[in-house]
Amino acid sequence: MGRPAHLPAGRGPSFLAVLVVLALVLALAPAALGSPLTRRLANALAVPHVDHTQSAAVALDLRTGEVVFSRNPTLALLPASNEKLPVAYVALKELGPRFRFSTEVLGAGTLAGATWRGDLVLKGFGDPSLELADLDDLAVQVREFGVARVTGAVLGDESYFDPLRTGPGWKASFYIEESPPLSALVAERGSYLGRTPRSPALAAASLFRQALERAGVAVAKRSRVGTAGPDALPLAAHLSRPLREIVRFMGRESDNFTAEMLVKSLGAQAGGVGSTAAGVAVLRAALAAAGVPLAGVRLADGSGLSQLDRLTAASLVRLLEVAYTDPAVREPFVASLAVAGVDGTLEDRMESAPARGRVVAKTGTTNASSALSGFVRDRYAFAIVHNGRPVSTWWARSAQDRFATALAR
Repeated sequence: MGRPAHLPAGRGPSFLAVLVVLALVLALAPAALGSPLTRRLANALAVPHVDHTQSAAVALDLRTGEVVFSRNPTLALLPASNEKLPVAYVALKELGPRFRFSTEVLGAGTLAGATWRGDLVLKGFGDPSLELADLDDLAVQVREFGVARVTGAVLGDESYFDPLRTGPGWKASFYIEESPPLSALVAERGSYLGRTPRSPALAAASLFRQALERAGVAVAKRSRVGTAGPDALPLAAHLSRPLREIVRFMGRESDNFTAEMLVKSLGAQAGGVGSTAAGVAVLRAALAAAGVPLAGVRLADGSGLSQLDRLTAASLVRLLEVAYTDPAVREPFVASLAVAGVDGTLEDRMESAPARGRVVAKTGTTNASSALSGFVRDRYAFAIVHNGRPVSTWWARSAQDRFATALAR
């Protein structure tokens, strides 16, 4: 199972020093020096149309703690969706695998017989997985509370998060195309009548009004965005599925929206502010506490869409090692990674033995970055990141798959 979750102080610098020394050795003669495994890994990375000065790779033996390969370990690179790895680890560490997001219905007014005189407030707390069925359940709870008619409106309350809809450093085209608008209240991933409006809270309130009508609750006025006052009465509540399942979906499908919602939730839960900046501060503090080397690391968002993000192969492998050796995090973290040749973003990669089913990893792809970081089951942790303007995705993936397959042998 490897070393304990909390490694001795001082492990971080020595780990980094070993990486740097090994990188210098490999740079001098990558195919001629080192063990047979080291030579195989160096040869695996030897592909054309990839800028090797803008590429990095590290592999670690989890059983011995030995760095078996290192090239440019401290080079700061665009990580693409490998940015989701620190989000997965910190969310599981700070919130816990069993954490559930809540969505509440609050009554602003009074109940007179079966009539609610006032408004109903649908308040979101950052659930990225809220669906129509969940709204139907909330509506049934309101009806069972004794409400059959509402004289006011349904208000969508998104005040738990800040009002920013995107992450910093995103291209304009990423808005909606790569992630629906961010909000503390989002239902059906922001979709309403076949489109994605710019106000997720209003869309969710409108969908809930329809759910109320299906449950036999008539609502007099049109939905709008608003906030619940301190005297609002709790009428209904819904809890999401456990965080471990949400993180699994985020990782295996590389879902940008879920990653960004988790970052804002971390800010709200642990930092007191539901913003990307507050969440990123929580990420960085948790990584530092875990002994992840942060030299060259810059975290801007949760999805890896930001052009401001930077990670190093050394930081990624150390993060993987920390997650693997933490008994509270290990199983759900590993389960969030795609399985080579089987599912997720690796379903059509490494489809043959020995990699198939044994390599579990997080992919990352933008026009400027291609990355693959994960495990060869219980033996190795590895990280490979290629950058370019643009990066040759086909050749980068070829090198990554060859590298992981060499470890699997």
